[in-house]
Amino acid sequence: MSGAARGTLLGRLERLGTALENLLLVLLLAAMMIIAVGQIALRLFFDSGFVWADELLKLMVLWIAMVASVAAARNNRHLRIDVLSHIVPERLARVPRLIVDLFAALICGLLAWHSLRFILLSLEFGDTVLVGIPSWTAHGIVPLAFALMSYRFLLSSISASIAVVRNEPAEAPVT
Repeated sequence: MSGAARGTLLGRLERLGTALENLLLVLLLAAMMIIAVGQIALRLFFDSGFVWADELLKLMVLWIAMVASVAAARNNRHLRIDVLSHIVPERLARVPRLIVDLFAALICGLLAWHSLRFILLSLEFGDTVLVGIPSWTAHGIVPLAFALMSYRFLLSSISASIAVVRNEPAEAPVT
């Protein structure tokens, strides 16, 4: 993000989104650690535990994975098999990256669509998790995260397309 864009409404909204993602990740990880350690202590010392704790921990891992994936897509930090950028000049390496970003946008879009279909089916059948909580509330992060990732990859591919056409250097990832 350029210096001029930092003061704009979009720049402030992007910083707010980043702060909220980071806060959510920290809170989820801290809560996971407290629940896991508490569950271990209850089992070791009191031969008991919470029936719902293991399922809640699994759901929290899902949420952390989805939120972290959205953050990685926003910051252009997803794992890539990136041999070409080390062999060919930067100008030529942008084309395969453009294709990969378009493909990632398509796949993430398809995953968002089909996970939304799954959520709607879950809603229709009245599936529950934990102790009677509707499962769509716990699993709703999946279509949302994949839709956001698809959007980010699409923006990245549009930016790369413009850079290729104008023969400009690729925009540096947001940090």
